[in-house]
Amino acid sequence: MELEVTKIRLPSGKEVGIIEALSFCYDISDTDFQVLKVLLNSEGKNEDSLAEMLKLSKASINRSVNKLVSLGFVERVKDSSSKGGRPRYIYKAIPTEKLIEKIVNDFKRCAELFGQLIPRELGKQQ
Repeated sequence: MELEVTKIRLPSGKEVGIIEALSFCYDISDTDFQVLKVLLNSEGKNEDSLAEMLKLSKASINRSVNKLVSLGFVERVKDSSSKGGRPRYIYKAIPTEKLIEKIVNDFKRCAELFGQLIPRELGKQQ
């Protein structure tokens, strides 16, 4: 199953895919998603190899990995081969099962929050 093309139909009739859902819930860009996909399919990469693989600037990669780390989707590990100067890091996606569990739980939490907000907001309309 290819994630980018898998769609679900919302009650409105609009069809959305995982990228749109992640973008809405986590403010993840296409670049962030591409970085995450590479990291999910590898044992870890540094910013240089990600930039080379994805044909993106190191600045773009840096923004994406920092975003993914802050969301808890990716872990940053100091590169043991890094000598002197600024430390270099290897970025690894959390295990797929944990990532799926996190996303599902976050979506459930969002639904709960909307479930609390909607009655309050609709009650104001009367």
